[in-house]
Amino acid sequence: MGLVLGIVGGVVGLVVVGALGLWVVGTQSTSGFPEAEYKLALPETVLDGEYKLAQDLSDSTGQQVEDEAEGAWDARDVRAAVAQYAPQKGGAEGALIVSGMYGRFKNTDAARDNMLKGAADVSSIKVVVPPRDYTPGGDDLTISCQVVTQDQAGSEITYPMCAWADGNTGASVAELSVESVGQDASEVDVEAFAERTLQVRSELRQPIS
Repeated sequence: MGLVLGIVGGVVGLVVVGALGLWVVGTQSTSGFPEAEYKLALPETVLDGEYKLAQDLSDSTGQQVEDEAEGAWDARDVRAAVAQYAPQKGGAEGALIVSGMYGRFKNTDAARDNMLKGAADVSSIKVVVPPRDYTPGGDDLTISCQVVTQDQAGSEITYPMCAWADGNTGASVAELSVESVGQDASEVDVEAFAERTLQVRSELRQPIS
């Protein structure tokens, strides 16, 4: 097993739990929820086939999140969509980790922020480039991104993490690669990853038929 593959195995659970842990922020209002028009699916490949589905964690880790969301003031009909994707290219190491939920949500700006804060609350993760908002491709959707470092298996890895939230869907997306090991935070192209996150959203977010 290569170095990155070994690291990814230990990172996935921490990133998923952290990113989803503060999705539900709570207000005391029971009105004004949007209609359920979109859901999150987990296709076999994402980013135009660059990554393939390696683990669907929706029924394990995701179930914990659904249980926590039950009865929340700002969420209705919550379902989790959590997965690890692996590079499709033979011999490539790394992972794309998607930690998402769908249903009917309010307070989407706060939810987006809290997904990033949740990851930062994991003891082994440190935010080295604070969250910044992007609107990639001129889209009116705001995507918030940060860069984190994490100690895992005796190595320090540095990787970007972005999040979006709308009335029906929300997720954080993190990407690890060989370059992540020992990488300087200044070398991470966060704006480019915001664009990749927007593409991931377009591939996962599907109309409810």
